[in-house]
Amino acid sequence: MPTQRKTKNYTIDMCEGSILKKLLLFALPLIASSILQLFFNAADVIVVGKFAGDHALAAVGSNGSIINLLTNVFMGLSVGANVLVARYFAAKQEKDLRKTVHTAMTVSVLCGSFLAIAGALAAKQVLTLMQSPPEVIGLSTLYLRIYFLGMPAMMAYNFGAAILRGVGDTKRPLYYLSFSGVVNVVLNLIFVIVFHMSVAGVALATIISQYISAFLVVNCLMNEESGIRLEKQYLGIDKAILLRIIRIGLPAGIQGSLFSLSNVVIQSSVNSFGAIVVAGNSAAQNIEGFVYVAMNAFSQAVVAFVSQNLGAGKFERINKVVFTSQLCVSAVGLILGVGAYLLGEPLLHLYSDNAMVIEAGLNRLAIISVTYALCGMMDCMVGALRGLGCSVMPMIVSLLGVCVLRMVWIFVFFQIEQYHTVGTIYYAYPITWTITFLIHTTCYILVRRKMKKSWGV
Repeated sequence: MPTQRKTKNYTIDMCEGSILKKLLLFALPLIASSILQLFFNAADVIVVGKFAGDHALAAVGSNGSIINLLTNVFMGLSVGANVLVARYFAAKQEKDLRKTVHTAMTVSVLCGSFLAIAGALAAKQVLTLMQSPPEVIGLSTLYLRIYFLGMPAMMAYNFGAAILRGVGDTKRPLYYLSFSGVVNVVLNLIFVIVFHMSVAGVALATIISQYISAFLVVNCLMNEESGIRLEKQYLGIDKAILLRIIRIGLPAGIQGSLFSLSNVVIQSSVNSFGAIVVAGNSAAQNIEGFVYVAMNAFSQAVVAFVSQNLGAGKFERINKVVFTSQLCVSAVGLILGVGAYLLGEPLLHLYSDNAMVIEAGLNRLAIISVTYALCGMMDCMVGALRGLGCSVMPMIVSLLGVCVLRMVWIFVFFQIEQYHTVGTIYYAYPITWTITFLIHTTCYILVRRKMKKSWGV
């Protein structure tokens, strides 16, 4: 039938054939999609840095850690939906698959609406707690309040994309983000250059593009012919499915928020060095973001591949999937991370022409970007554990290995006068990545051994 051929064109059989080839088929569109999503923020930062000044640049750039902190718990639920969709799809459990799709999309709208209200109300108080520089707090608050109005769209898109990834479809989200990304860039230029709207203009451009991408992914699901078809009459929350999503997704969301919380503390420490360092740090973070999403595509791939193979009973492929993913993420992290540092000066010139801002950005890239492969390796092990259905364990490990250690680093080591530098702050990243990766790897080995003893796999 034509509808079957259409489905096959977009889905990937993760349980048969070459693992490397199919990982790349899955990851490459996801990398492109994630890069386009980064352009939403990068376009904001570049446009305001060039046409609205360094204070506007700092105002937009410094909001990233706050946005992540407030959204990660809910975004984690999309991981739970992704794992369940992959498992039920591979196991051909159509009834549970349909329930998962409709529960997930209903939850996305509820979570997005809550975040829109909470984010708008709490924006200034959170920025004040973060010691946002007085000269930019007004602009930061305005940007954050407008940005959070797009939360329902952001949640709907990400949950919808997670459902598509569960069946191996990473192409259509790429198409949708390509279109909405172009809209975002065009509106940025119009609102900032023509109408002189500064941070309000880039925030408005971002949320318009988010609503476009959300509409496209929802429309895609409503026109599907497979088990992931979205139908209005089935929208609602199935309690049993929601509990399964929460069991896998909530620890993942808490883990993400714990990471973001530690990053908020780090951002607050960076803020204490003034607007120039904040601007340079923000620009460097945006450059590193492109390296991160390239690595993170393989972390997301390993979740879906491990979950599908577990659902299909192809246990012998799981270790091969994890090993191949680690090879890919290490190569990508080293090549792009070191490359970002070597090309740091011309890249940072895209964000600002201020020599002091560029120097501040290079200081961050020299420490964090060149060691970014460690972050990708750590995330791959987390993805493998989540794909096996273990989500609490990596959350606890991350709490201890990343968050607690970073807090100790900032509140103890950084407070020593001779080490009270921005470079000391940056070293917290590679140290905690290394420790946490080693612990996650040990946990994965123990889980697989337990599975072998219990199930003979």
